[in-house]
Amino acid sequence: MRTLQEKIDLFRRSDLYPVVSSEFCGGRDVCEVVAAIASGGAKIVQIREKHQSDAAVLELVKKCKKITDACGMLLLVDDRLDIAMAAGADGVHLGQEDFPLREAKKLAPEMLFGVSTHNAPEIHAALADGCGYLNIGPMFPTQTKSVACGALGLEEIMRLKNLVTCPFSVMGGIKEHHLPLLVERGFQHIAMVTEITQAPRIEEKVIQLRKVMESCRSVDQGGDL
Repeated sequence: MRTLQEKIDLFRRSDLYPVVSSEFCGGRDVCEVVAAIASGGAKIVQIREKHQSDAAVLELVKKCKKITDACGMLLLVDDRLDIAMAAGADGVHLGQEDFPLREAKKLAPEMLFGVSTHNAPEIHAALADGCGYLNIGPMFPTQTKSVACGALGLEEIMRLKNLVTCPFSVMGGIKEHHLPLLVERGFQHIAMVTEITQAPRIEEKVIQLRKVMESCRSVDQGGDL
């Protein structure tokens, strides 16, 4: 069982952050998608299921945990602390309307908690509550998740990232052609949904995306953010 610090360290070493929802897998089995992502070399994956029964999601996460354990990956669950704890997942990603971070940490102090943020007050609150990492977004228009603020745009997220003092990811409508722009501006952890899960050959897609990120980092080494 990894400690919280080990989980944070592994997050820091990650690059691509795939988020998998069955509704965006093109009819493919979620476990098969996660296995392909693992084969592509990603170090972290999040399971986001909003429309299945609790029992079905728990069974799914347990199956995915076997895959991620075998590959040395982090497995995070969107929203559901109870399911993450029952399945032995590494962490939980919390939205602004989800279970409060301070209370979640009391229940699972060694769990890696990420928090979705969209503005400066939310970033400050997540940092004050002791998040393990946070996500800023959505960067571009996206149909995988609805938020009241709409797309923030690159300029605003560049401003917000300067407020962050912990590891962070960005997501929202990000495609392969955006990666050079983002990596060259210091974004190290980039979350994607459909660009990965709807790719015809997921393993190859993950390899390609990570290769693009690595080539951009080798041109401009900006360090971890």
